[in-house]
Amino acid sequence: MDKNLMMPKRSRIDVKGSFANGPLQARPLVALLDGRDCSIEMPILKDVATVAFCDAQSTSEIHEKVLNEAVGALMWHTIVLTKEDLEKFKALRIIVRIGSGTDNIDVKAAGELGIAVCNVPGYGVEEVADTTMCLILNLYRRTYWLANMVREGKKFTGPEQVREAAHGCARIRGDTLGLVGLGRIGSAVALRAKAFGFNVIFYDPYLPDGIDKSLGLTRVYTLQDLLFQSDCVSLHCTLNEHNHHLINEFTIKQMRPGAFLVNTARGGLVDDETLALALKQGRIRAAALDVHENEPYNGALKDAPNLICTPHAAFFSDASATELREMAATEIRRAIVGNIPDVLRNCVNKEYFMRTPTTAAAGGVAAAVYPEGLNGGYYTGALHHRAHSTTPHEGPHSTTNLAAAAAAAAAALAPPPPGSNSSTSSSSVAAAAAAVAAAAAAAALLPVPVPVPGPGSGPGPLPQVPLPQPLSAPDPNNHLSSSNKNEVKADSSEAP
Repeated sequence: MDKNLMMPKRSRIDVKGSFANGPLQARPLVALLDGRDCSIEMPILKDVATVAFCDAQSTSEIHEKVLNEAVGALMWHTIVLTKEDLEKFKALRIIVRIGSGTDNIDVKAAGELGIAVCNVPGYGVEEVADTTMCLILNLYRRTYWLANMVREGKKFTGPEQVREAAHGCARIRGDTLGLVGLGRIGSAVALRAKAFGFNVIFYDPYLPDGIDKSLGLTRVYTLQDLLFQSDCVSLHCTLNEHNHHLINEFTIKQMRPGAFLVNTARGGLVDDETLALALKQGRIRAAALDVHENEPYNGALKDAPNLICTPHAAFFSDASATELREMAATEIRRAIVGNIPDVLRNCVNKEYFMRTPTTAAAGGVAAAVYPEGLNGGYYTGALHHRAHSTTPHEGPHSTTNLAAAAAAAAAALAPPPPGSNSSTSSSSVAAAAAAVAAAAAAAALLPVPVPVPGPGSGPGPLPQVPLPQPLSAPDPNNHLSSSNKNEVKADSSEAP
């Protein structure tokens, strides 16, 4: 029986309780899960960690020592970590995806297990944008097919042969390029496409107003409008549960007949079988794909005409590959020598680590819950301060004012002197009520002291501080995740 199946599962961490999010232990183990080459990572990590490689395609191929001891993991896109896979790791604290997409990691389950998940969103922007333009130009000018004809020995003896071979070539200037998602790469493609004479439109409902003005683009507010107006559609968004098979039978029917399609983002955005049929029927003139839902690819598109496929390589150049691995290793190093999640630059599940601990609103108690050296003072500092408000307030009230209010109340409540009439008594009672109300309001403004146990007394229960709800703010780099549009979550980096 597989040893991994017999190993006890990693217990779920109570994210509402205290975290030991301080620096990791001395000489921790960091593993490259699905690769062998650590030549770039080693110089960055060798003085703070032991680095090992697994070259695995699944967690069943990972050595038991790594499952039990690894506190950090680096991974490409060739291995998938589900909740069950993550539970096999007993000491794991951080995963860094060597790339931008995290759809091969159960990010929610990782957060619940206390594992930070990071990515590298800023690498390869130029490479992917350049590759996208290269594919668009090939579709318009049919360079790929014409070069293959020459390679295969076809003779062009006159304009008739050229016209026949180059049938389908189109002029770029004046055509409309529609970008689904305007993150880093989408923006880079837009600027390049404008130089070629494209009229560039985009759909990205999570971007603030005015982006179109600053870049000189045209914004549309529904995917249907973009597909209807575009001569060429290029995808630049992440893959999520809302936009799987974004390009399907229904959306292809909304595209202009004879439009082009380019995908350098995520393979799961396109329904391959539907695209193959549309290419055979000529509804889509030509398509270029750098990514596929299942890689390496072997599916319905292999016999489709007018199709360019490249092996998920749009991100690659010698410079970008080195930059990518250096940035991933540096993120792991920050986690080892610093405090999770404070030091992490690209943590995609940071909300699971930003809970306020259950403790008193006294600084000394915070120090007891989180000793010095843990959390880098993150929680401790927060507990020393009272809550702030954006509403302006008057200066704090003093106890002198309280005494005056109390004296006024007492005087008003004193029995009326003999001979006073009833109206005067009624006025006195009303004044007394007003004075008592003023005194009570002033007393409510004074801070309530925290009781301190006396000598010899046992530790009493700590006052309870309400826990905040989990944060769910969208990542500014990943824009579009629509629950009502079936659509897209724009991302800056569509490369792996």
